[in-house]
Amino acid sequence: MTLISLSPRSVISKIAVGAFVFSLFSPNTAVSQDHNMMDHSGHNMNMMMGDSLVWRMPPMIMSMPMSPGMMDDLPIVKPFLPGFGMDVSMFPEARPSEIVDMANGDTLRMDASLVRRTIQGKEYIMMAYGGMYPGPLIRADRGSKVVVEFTNNIEMPTTVHWHGLRLDNAFDGVPGVTQPPILTGETFTYELKFPDTGMYWYHPHVREDVQQDLGLFGNMLVDPTEKGYYGPVHKEVPLVLDDILIDANGLLPYGESAPTNALMGRFGNVMLVNGITDYNLQVNKGEVVRFYLTNVANTRTFNVVFGGAKIKIVAGDVSKYEREQFVQSVVIAPAERYIVDVYFDEAKDYALTNSIQSVDHYRGVFVPVSHPLGVISASSEAACPNLASAFSELRINEDVVKDIDRFRPYLDKAPNHNLRLTVKVNDLPRWIVMMMEIDTLYVAPMEWNDTMPMMNWLSTGEQVNWILRDEDTGKESMDINWQWKVGDMVKIRIFNYPKSFHPMHHPFHVHGQRFLVTHMDGVANTNMAWKDTAIVPVGSTMDILVDVTNLGTWMAHCHIAEHLHSGMMLSFTVTD
Repeated sequence: MTLISLSPRSVISKIAVGAFVFSLFSPNTAVSQDHNMMDHSGHNMNMMMGDSLVWRMPPMIMSMPMSPGMMDDLPIVKPFLPGFGMDVSMFPEARPSEIVDMANGDTLRMDASLVRRTIQGKEYIMMAYGGMYPGPLIRADRGSKVVVEFTNNIEMPTTVHWHGLRLDNAFDGVPGVTQPPILTGETFTYELKFPDTGMYWYHPHVREDVQQDLGLFGNMLVDPTEKGYYGPVHKEVPLVLDDILIDANGLLPYGESAPTNALMGRFGNVMLVNGITDYNLQVNKGEVVRFYLTNVANTRTFNVVFGGAKIKIVAGDVSKYEREQFVQSVVIAPAERYIVDVYFDEAKDYALTNSIQSVDHYRGVFVPVSHPLGVISASSEAACPNLASAFSELRINEDVVKDIDRFRPYLDKAPNHNLRLTVKVNDLPRWIVMMMEIDTLYVAPMEWNDTMPMMNWLSTGEQVNWILRDEDTGKESMDINWQWKVGDMVKIRIFNYPKSFHPMHHPFHVHGQRFLVTHMDGVANTNMAWKDTAIVPVGSTMDILVDVTNLGTWMAHCHIAEHLHSGMMLSFTVTD
């Protein structure tokens, strides 16, 4: 057994990391996720009043301004920023993520702490696992087991959830369900096991709208033990997609007792890839690169385009697809992962972008928006060996097909449970209610960006209650506790109700198990991969078949951080 301790003196290979931030304004203007957006923080609200932190308004879309009277409203919760009022220079500077190779039986010592981060030339107090952004990439072989001795050195209680792993229930990291919260200065020992090949990630399950947003996230890469599991590539690169909300005065405060931005989630206006804002990858002409994509944003769903390079999707959250296929882009919701092979066949710069169709609710039009994420530069030097022929082949993954075969008799079964996704609100300002009544004349299946930042910001988790409703029993959210047994194949039909106060898509995550998306809006899925998170658009019905293998009490929830902390979660218990 090897003990690995993360410290500045650790000698571990670096991940190639980077990003590019979207900005259409001068350096003195706060950057934004959308065109025609400005920082309005100078309007009657400043970052500090004496030694107190006070609210300031989020950046606004200039084509959709609010009236002056509306601009005087504030969230009903107090503002909060970790490390507020402390000298940023007293914190250690975070360093880029590193790969930690772990063999069966190894132990890793890792903490969560406050660190100093520089974004767009300004320093901020943020959070990090092991002092890194993202946290250390834990790499291990399928079938291995490792130990993580985790210490909480931030000023808030926390836990670590090992997202996607089918591990023992005691180590799932859910406060009040599998363990008590880890208080400041305390240590908790997690035992991890890796039964499935693929890319996974870890993050807090206590106020992740704050902690995850400020940098507490990292990946786990589980390697196959057999040769030829994936097709050949020249290199492998992790891409962790994120955004963060910053104006000219710095980080926008969070809600102290409950999240703000509870309607649509906290969209950022600065795009991050692997935690930084100047991503650039160097490749050779003809190179095939395997990208491991993870979306760690609070709420933003990305549509990733590789500048015209040909993309082949290989795997989802927990397995390869039955068949590889070429795609134009990769739509990835919060908490999802995708593995794609990309072929750069020309010597040129390829723009890595988040290309979406934004909705302007005020004018009733779609607006194409492309957020630059980075640049992949292909040199004129030819890649060796030539993998063009291998890349053009769309492999049938017989191992996945065979694994799914035993579930095919159950794909069309009637649902065991019927869930409705909806929302209730109370005590929101009347003008928000009136605006939402107008807005719901048209409902977009996906909220690609925050087109109503003022209304979203003012809505808190104390006024917005996102609901998972069991339509068979009438129970809602944490009043639900489904009872399953190991070996059950549970069909859940999830309907995203389009006529609620504010319909929104939801990435639905199931802890500790894996599932297949069998149908979407009644249409059978003809190319499946095992998943742990899948997105349900507004008005859509998604059927999933859960492979019940893990004992214990587990959670299922929306993975938009502000929705989770506004009630959108349920539990289920698996017995032997």
